[in-house]
Order: sequence, then C-alpha cells, then structure tokens
Amino acid sequence: MTNATRERYTAFKKSQPRTPRLTRHTVRARGLDFAVFMSPEVEGGAPPLLCVNGGMLYSHALLWPSLAPLAATRQLVLYDQRGRGASQAPPAVHASKIEFDAGDIPALRTALGIARWDVLGHSWGGGIAMLGAERDAAGVRRLVVVNAVGATSDWVANLHTDALATLHGAEYDALATLDPKTLHSPDPALHAEYSRAMYPAYFHDQEFGRAFSPPPHASATGAAVAARLRREGYDWTEPVSRIAATTLVVHGAQDVLPARLAHQTASLMKRAQLTLIDGAGHMPFWEQPLAFFDAVRAFLDAKDLGA
Repeated sequence: MTNATRERYTAFKKSQPRTPRLTRHTVRARGLDFAVFMSPEVEGGAPPLLCVNGGMLYSHALLWPSLAPLAATRQLVLYDQRGRGASQAPPAVHASKIEFDAGDIPALRTALGIARWDVLGHSWGGGIAMLGAERDAAGVRRLVVVNAVGATSDWVANLHTDALATLHGAEYDALATLDPKTLHSPDPALHAEYSRAMYPAYFHDQEFGRAFSPPPHASATGAAVAARLRREGYDWTEPVSRIAATTLVVHGAQDVLPARLAHQTASLMKRAQLTLIDGAGHMPFWEQPLAFFDAVRAFLDAKDLGA
C-alpha cells in the first residue's frame, strides 16, 4: 500500500502546474491584524475561495501548498486565524471561543472588499467554516467541508481510543502515554504535544503518513478554544441546519473521524451533497489527490447549482 500511495501522490504532483507564490497582506478586522495570503487572480470571473485550516493551533501552512492545485482556476485566500501564525492574538486569550473564529470569516470578507466567495474548511476548520457560512449567508456562495468535525461533540469522547486502535509500536506508545483529559486545560504545550502524537492516526496509509509532520506550532488562543470545546462540548445542529450555501461534504472513508459525522452533517443541510473518498484518511488531498481535487473542482465549477 505504501508504494502505491506514494507513487499516486508523486504522479499527481508532477501532473500539476508549478505552485504559485502567495502574496501576504495585513488585514484589519474586528480590532485585530490578520495575516492573509492570496494566490494570483485568475481569468474567468470565478469567485475567490477562502481556505480555513484545522488543527486549532496552526497557521495557514497546514493547507498550503496542499491545496495549490485549486489555484489554477481560483484565487485562493488563506489566513492565519486569530492568535495563530502571524495573526494578532485577541486581548483576552483565555476567553477565546470558536464562535469568535467563525465571526472573523464575514469580517475578513468585508475588509478585503470581496462581495461573495466560496469557502473550504478542513477538520476543525470545517467547523469554523460552517459556523461562519451560517453567519454570512449573503457572502458565501458555495461551501466545501473536508473531513470536518461533527455538528455535535459526541465524537470527541471516542477519538483517543479510536486513534490508538490504528497505531502500533512507538507511535502507539507516544499517544497511549497521554491523557486526553489534560486537554481540558488551555496549556499550549500540552495541546501541541497531543496534536503531534495524534498525527499518525490521521492517515489511512501510515507508512506514507510518516513523510508528513505537523508544523511545530503552539498557540495560546487555539489551545483556549480547543480546551473550551473539550470541557463544555458543543451542539451546532441549529446553525448548521440554517446554512444557505450549497455544500459539498467530502470525507476520507477511513478517517479516524468516522464517516458517520459526514453523513450526519450532510443530512442537516438543505442543499448538501456527500462524497466519500475510499482509501483516504483525514487528508484525502494527499492520499487520494486525484479523486479529491476532481470532486472539489466539479462541485465548485458546476453551472447548475444556483447562485
């Protein structure tokens, strides 16, 4: 499996145009300076595509250049979430909530002078994207959620055990020594350590996954958001059911985040379609790139989805 996955990924990369450079901008929104990164404009009039990374602790680098193939037909907009990467932290870090991250999406769109855009969110970024799209019905045309967290937090309790069941040897030992209950604390170092230990479990082909590693980031803001969600739980059933944008829910079928979450999310939405990608875990854009990018491009470029 490892050779096939690596060969598939390498062949796909070789088939793509050269990765474009991003231009960095500082954008003021909601009293904070955000680091925003944009690929070149493209011809044809398609709306920009905002890409929202997951991980809670990380910068836009978690999705770039992974999503660069989409830049051939769309101007991509990536950003560092508040208190992550090069973006300014809020003044009351420990009061941070994911709802504040969601509110930044319409604020950034307005600050950038963009009338409408499409939005793609991955993992926890899928949650931010869904909450942001619900708040900005007039500004979000189409929504793509990739291996997103569920609309309720019922999956969190089993994630640690489910991840251990996929691991072996030193990778198993590294995660088994950690107690997920410690993540109720907003300690950035604890969250960073746990995130690194979890990372191998996100790959269907773990031998292939060893070629990748998460950026060595820690964020007090992101840790505060993650700790609050773990302590208090969440239920986004109502806001997700109010999302007006036509939505693609795409999910690696072998993700440690179970595919039932994608089914549940799609079932809540009025205008959603579901695509499961076999042979992929949490990062289908690496393990099954052709299937992933074909599905996303077809959805974004379809002419019969309405406005």
